[in-house]
This record gives sequence, structure tokens and C-alpha cells, in this order.
Amino acid sequence: MTKTRQQQQIIVALSISIATFSFSPCVNATTIPASLQRASLESADASQGFAAGTTGGSKSDSAHTYQVSNRTQLLSALGNETNQTNKIIYVTGTIDMNTDGTGKTLTANNYANGTGYNLTTYLKAYDPSTYGKKLPTGSQEAARNTAQKNQAKQVQYKVPSNTTIIGTSNAKITGGNMIINGQNVIVRNIIFENAYDFFPQWDPTDGASGNWNSQYDNLTVAGGSKVWLDHNRFSDGSQTDNQNGSYYGREYQHHDGLVDIVNGANNVTLSYNTLQNHDKSMNIGNSDSKTSDAGKLHVTMHHNRFDNLIQRQPRVRFGQVHMYNNYYSATNPSIYKFMYAFGVGKQSQIYAQNNIFDIPNLATKDIAKTFGGSNLTDSGTLLNGQKVTGIAAGNKLSPASWTPQYKNTLQDPVVAKTAVSNGAGPTLK
Repeated sequence: MTKTRQQQQIIVALSISIATFSFSPCVNATTIPASLQRASLESADASQGFAAGTTGGSKSDSAHTYQVSNRTQLLSALGNETNQTNKIIYVTGTIDMNTDGTGKTLTANNYANGTGYNLTTYLKAYDPSTYGKKLPTGSQEAARNTAQKNQAKQVQYKVPSNTTIIGTSNAKITGGNMIINGQNVIVRNIIFENAYDFFPQWDPTDGASGNWNSQYDNLTVAGGSKVWLDHNRFSDGSQTDNQNGSYYGREYQHHDGLVDIVNGANNVTLSYNTLQNHDKSMNIGNSDSKTSDAGKLHVTMHHNRFDNLIQRQPRVRFGQVHMYNNYYSATNPSIYKFMYAFGVGKQSQIYAQNNIFDIPNLATKDIAKTFGGSNLTDSGTLLNGQKVTGIAAGNKLSPASWTPQYKNTLQDPVVAKTAVSNGAGPTLK
């Protein structure tokens, strides 16, 4: 029988739909450990500080409980950014966001194809010795920007409201930028690696010598509220920036942040996460000019491991941030030379208690660095085995004008160090 053109179009459309969305939404309970099933139903209780009361997708029914193992399945399970349905998504195996619908790996050449971008040409065009100390404009910068936007469409993905995403054993999302702009979201037990921007931009006005800047964080809370990030690991993975060489005398840096909390995000808690092997780790508030962040950016961070990080652990603007029982270490200082942990930015209010620092030769005052801010409260700090005071005093900072009003269990720093060492990261089984 000869098929009409309309029938052929319908068959093609159905084939695409099946290829794109054919995975069983209902999880076979035998494939997910009972302990993880229980964890997927947990909410952030009162001990979780500002994110207390976050339920995620715990009210999901079986039709909206998914098990995903590739990019297509993940995006299908998430739905669009306005999707309010309660949903639980189990991540299994490794999801590489730089892959197309057939599983083919996408490279810089795929994203730059047809744009006219060429790194060698770009470097010649904007060499500061001839171009001067001004922001790049012209055809090569336009081509770089287009290629970067092509990649962004592929690797950035949004998490809508009322969602729990939880990893099974060794679950990993690589190459992507998770953006949480919904409300009531929980993300647990996932390895996030290598949010790698193929097309860094040269900015000669960034600092005294200029810098290469990239676009993607492993995870960005952008305007979302009631967000609980628990037992995850964030890093550059094996593709670290020290391998990329330098141009114009500056490291050719392909990564931005590990976790950023920006654009009026509010009531966020990070607990028992590991952040490691990275430079610019975390912004809470990303611009001095974004005064609309004032009164928002309430963040609790406890029992997180910060290892081999250089700066922004975190850097705060406008927010009230409670930092307690976090453990900072430097196990590879030759590559990741510690600059500071607490960045005291414009109108920020950091309240730090019983944090632990194992950073050789670090002076107490250098735990913090001021960026136009004036308020920090610190107490109970353990620095290289010695209890110290004076982070705020050494930087001529006034105490924070607030104190946490929620219930939290503050551990002695020695006890907390053991708890973080043994429990941070994707340890849920």
C-alpha cells in the first residue's frame, strides 16, 4: 500500500517522539535500593536552616517517578520550566549533556560550525599588545558569542518547581549547567562535573592583567527558592583548567563556578556536599549593582567539604549566610593555591561558627577577604588544629547584624571534621 505524504509525516513524527521519550516513567522498585527510595521522600526538616520545609517532589505519584540515564530522558522527565507537577527523578549512570539525541558526543567544532569562529584568529585579533585594553568587538567576538550560545542551548537545563532529583550509586551529570529557577527543589547524591565552556571570552578589564571568563556553573540557583542541595559532589572532574595553558599571560580558564546562588534566590541550604578542585567556587549574589537581591539570598551551609579551592568559598553580596561546621582543606596546594574562603561583599552578612581549616601557613585574617562589605561574625574556628578568633577583627569588620533564629545542632569543630570527612559527598546508598 502506498502511504500518503501526510501518513509519512505522521509516522516520522511518531518515530521521533518514541526515540525521544520512550522510557518507562514508573520506576521498578527492585532497581532502586529501599534506602534511596526513602531518601527520595525526605524533606528538609527544621535542622536544615533556611531551606527547612522544602519537600521537593515527595508528593509524587508513581506516574511521575522517573529513572533516567541520558540527557533526553532527563529533559523529558523534568518537563518545561513552568511544570508544577510533583516529580521524583532517579539518575542512574553518567549523563553527558554534550551529547545529541543519538548519544553522539558534541565538541567545540559542532557548536562553532558555521559561525566562523577560530581560536587562532581570535587570539590574533584581540592581542592586547596591538588591540589594546578594551573589550573585544567585531566579527571574531560575534562568532565566539554565537558558538557559546549554541553550546548553552545544549548544556543548560532548568529544574522546575516541586522536584526531587536523586542519584543512585555513582550517578553523575557531566558537561552541564543545572539551573534551578523553580520553587521547592531537592537535589541529592549526584556527582556534578566539568561544566566546560568551549569558548571563553577575553576580558582585558577584569583585574590588573585581564582574565578569560566562562559561562557555566555545575549548578546555579537562579531565582529559585526553598532549595536543598545535599550529599552532592561538585568539581571540574579530570578536565581541570591547569591543563589548558595560557594566552595573553593568563590561564585559559574554561570553568566558571561550582555552585552559584543568584538573581534573588532565597532560602537555600547546602549540607554534606563536597566542592573540590576548582578556582572560583561559589557566588552568593553576582553583582554589586543588583540591589534587588537585598532582603533575599538567605543561605545555610553546614557540614560541607571544601577541598583544593582557590577563592569564593563563598563570596557573598547582600545575603545573610550562615556557615557552620564546614571543613576546608588543601590537599593539592601546588595547583590550587588558597586565596580566601569568606568573600565579604557589598551589604553581605556572614555568620560563621565552628568551621575547620587545614590550610598550611594560613593566617587567621586571611580566611576572609573584603570586597566592599563590612559585616562578619566568626566564632569557634579551628585553624590547623588550633582554635582561633579574629577573622573579623583582622579585617576590621563589624559583627553581623543578625543571628540565626532557627534550630541547628552546632558540633565541636573536631567532631564536625570527622563527620564531614566521613559523610560529605554522594554517600547515600
